Amino acid sequence: MNIGLVRSARPEEEQRLARVEGCTYSRPRQAVILAGGRGTRMQPITLDRPKPMVPVLGRPFLEYQIEQLRQEGFERVLLLLGYLPNVVIDHFGDGSRFGIKIEYAVTGADDLTSSRISNARNLIDPCFMLLYCDNYWPMRMERMWQQFCAAAKPGMITVYSNRDGFSRGSVILDSENNVTVFDRSRLTPGLQGVEISYAILTDLALELLPDKDTLFEEAIYTPLATQRRLAAYVSEHCYYSVGSIQRLPATERFMKHEKTVLVDRDGVLNRKPPRAHYVCSYDQWEWLEGSKEALALLHRAGYRVIVVSNQAGIARGAMTSTDLESIHQRMCAEAAAAGGKITAIYHCPHGWDDGCACRKPKPGMLYEAQREFDLDLTRTLFIGDDERDRQAADAADCLYAQVSDGCSLLDLTRQLLEQQGHRQT
Repeated sequence: MNIGLVRSARPEEEQRLARVEGCTYSRPRQAVILAGGRGTRMQPITLDRPKPMVPVLGRPFLEYQIEQLRQEGFERVLLLLGYLPNVVIDHFGDGSRFGIKIEYAVTGADDLTSSRISNARNLIDPCFMLLYCDNYWPMRMERMWQQFCAAAKPGMITVYSNRDGFSRGSVILDSENNVTVFDRSRLTPGLQGVEISYAILTDLALELLPDKDTLFEEAIYTPLATQRRLAAYVSEHCYYSVGSIQRLPATERFMKHEKTVLVDRDGVLNRKPPRAHYVCSYDQWEWLEGSKEALALLHRAGYRVIVVSNQAGIARGAMTSTDLESIHQRMCAEAAAAGGKITAIYHCPHGWDDGCACRKPKPGMLYEAQREFDLDLTRTLFIGDDERDRQAADAADCLYAQVSDGCSLLDLTRQLLEQQGHRQT
């Protein structure tokens, strides 16, 4: 098993056609990136370079976006520039060095975004993806395209759910993830989700472009929402930005892609009790063969290990949170004594029917770990032992591997380290 390919694949979705208001569209292969502003909130870094060229771990932020687009099947990028355009053009050229074709359209440094789009209208495909140059979000294009086809609307924006209050909300959605209010000024009561670009748009949406110089979102998204013609792809996965100096440290942590493995507990680390039974004290704990060795191998190879576990025994009265904490303290201590390390533990204390967002197969605990450790879940492996784990991984776009009677955590760990070129000692 190639662990790096353990993901729910839907190749047929890329071939699906979107039918919108009498028009038919193929999956976009062109991305348009708004990259012309002065980036004043990033000064003094942007005094001699535009915002997309802000360095993150020694590379311009825009490189990460272009690399992502190429990996997600895009073939062409159109950069809409304004402020210090030659800094971008000289670095990226025609894009051949990055495995993608890059074109440019340049307007004034102080032109607003609707004018930049209007100026380049003849270079834009009938269906395209629009990005802002200062946001990065780990998109899965095949899932987005599937939802766009189902929505059958002229546009679909990506919206961060913002349950953690990460930023100020700008949209209101209905129960079917249609945008009912788009307010860039953020004055409307009840705003929650945050629009983060990564929008799939059509020429039908661009028909709303005004002649005057204004902001693209207000010119297009606000009226589309009023007309109920704008869909939203809602994500719980945090996005990262070079929109302000304050957000740069988290963005750098995210882009480091620190090696991390998420693991279920019962059935992966320790012997799993029968259904509706729980490990209520450490006297009932039994390490599975090889699991402590696996933790040691991962630690020596530089991997963080984060445990993600359902513990409904708390809600059912079989044990208390204090009991669980005592078990986990002993678990971590014995793992450390064997040469391993468990960095963090997330558990769901709720019952089977409580309707929480954290109990697997829901992915709430995975997203909690994502936000706390600035993980890219699309690059992070989750190792579980049953269907609920697989479903949670799929919902969060995690890579997934499953232990079984013939394939233990130690077996999977050895496969992972071999694929990554680590020496196993």
